[in-house]
Amino acid sequence: MSSKEKPTLGGTRIKTRKRNIAAPLDPAAFADAVVQIYLDNAGDLELVAKNLESSDLNFSRYGDTFFEVVFTGGRTQPGTIKPDEGERHPYSVIECEAKREAILPSVIYIQKILRRRPFLIKNLENVMQRLLQSLELFEDNERKKLAIFTALAFSQKLSGLPPETVFQPLLKDNLVVKGLVLSFITDFFKEYLVDNSLDDLISILKRGKMEDNLLDFFPSAKRSPEGFSEHFTKEGLVPLVEYNEKKIFEVKLKEMKSALTTQIAEESDISEVIENVKQRVKDAKLPDIEVVRILWDVIMDAVQWSGKNQQQNANSALRQVKTWAKLLNSFCSSGKLELELMYKVQMQCYEDAKLMKLFPEIVKSLYDQDVLAEDTILYWFRKGLNPKGRQTFVKALEPFVNWLEEAEEEE
Repeated sequence: MSSKEKPTLGGTRIKTRKRNIAAPLDPAAFADAVVQIYLDNAGDLELVAKNLESSDLNFSRYGDTFFEVVFTGGRTQPGTIKPDEGERHPYSVIECEAKREAILPSVIYIQKILRRRPFLIKNLENVMQRLLQSLELFEDNERKKLAIFTALAFSQKLSGLPPETVFQPLLKDNLVVKGLVLSFITDFFKEYLVDNSLDDLISILKRGKMEDNLLDFFPSAKRSPEGFSEHFTKEGLVPLVEYNEKKIFEVKLKEMKSALTTQIAEESDISEVIENVKQRVKDAKLPDIEVVRILWDVIMDAVQWSGKNQQQNANSALRQVKTWAKLLNSFCSSGKLELELMYKVQMQCYEDAKLMKLFPEIVKSLYDQDVLAEDTILYWFRKGLNPKGRQTFVKALEPFVNWLEEAEEEE
C-alpha cells in the first residue's frame, strides 16, 4: 500500500459561474443606426444592403424595428404608425411614388436581406400585419403604396408573406365598413394582374382562404353578387367578375343537383319535383342545357346497379328512364335540348362499360316515352358531332333507325 497522502480540497477556491446579464433593449439606437446607413448612402438600396450586411447591428433582436424603418422611414410609436423620436430617412416605401417602378426596388432589397437573414421572415410578417390592421391611419395614397408593395411582393414570391398574413388582418370590421379594405384589395388585384394571370390570383386567394369569401371585403351595403360585379367591372377587372359569376353559377347548379338527388332518392311525387326544378331554374337563371345535363346525371346516379349482370343493369336503367320520363320531357322542350340529351346519353354509355351496349335501348325507351322526337334521333344518326364511341353507337342504333325510316315511308 502506498504511504502517500491522498489529495484533499483544502485551500482550493471553487469558481462560481457568472449569471448572463441581459443588455437592456435599445430599439431607438438600432433604428438610428439603420436610418444613418440610409442617409449616408442617399437611399441607394444596393449600397444600403451592403452596409447593413457588414455592420454589427443586432437584427435578431430588433427585426420588427428594422422593418418599421424600411416601411415608414423610422421607428413608430407602439400601436400606431406615428413617428417616434429619432432621425428618419425619406427613402421608405411610404415616402416613394405610388408606382410599381418606384416600389419594386424596395421589394427586391427586402428579398436580398431575407436571403442573408431568413430569421427576419417572422418580423416582416409581424410588421405587415400591423400596418394592414392600421389602414385607417394612412392617407389614401399611402394605402395604395402598401397595396402595390404587397402585390409586387407576391409577384416576386417574397418570403415571409403567406397570403393569410395579408388577407386575414384586413377583415377588421371597422376597416371593412369604411370601404378601406375594398379600396386596398382593388389596388392589390389590379397591380398583381399586371404580371400574373387570373389563375395565379385565384391560387393566392385559395391559400389565403378567401376564394369563397371575396364578398367579405365589401361593406355590408355593397355585399352582393351585383355589387361585386358592378364594382370590379368599373375598375376594369372584368375577368375577375366573370370568374365570380361562373363560381356562383356552379354553386347554384350544385345546390339544384343536391336537392334533386334527395327528391329522386325519396321517390317524391314527380309533379313536385318538376315544380322544384322549375323554381330553381327561374331563381338562379340556369341555362336549359345545363338543366338537361343535370337531370340525366341525377336520374342515372340513382339507379341501383347490380355488378356484372348485364340484363339486370339494363332493366334497372330502362325502368329509371320510364319512371322519370315526364321530368325529362318537361325540360327537353326543343330539338336542340333533345339533341343535348342524346349527346349526354352517348357520353355516359361511352364512359361507363356496363352501359356501352345499352345505348340503343335507352334511346328507344326515351323515344317511346316521348322525350326524344324521331327527327332528333335521325339528326343525331346522320350528323351528330360528338365522336366519342359514335361509330359503335351508330351501328348499334341502325336497326332502330331503319325501323323509324320505314315507318315514316309507310305514313
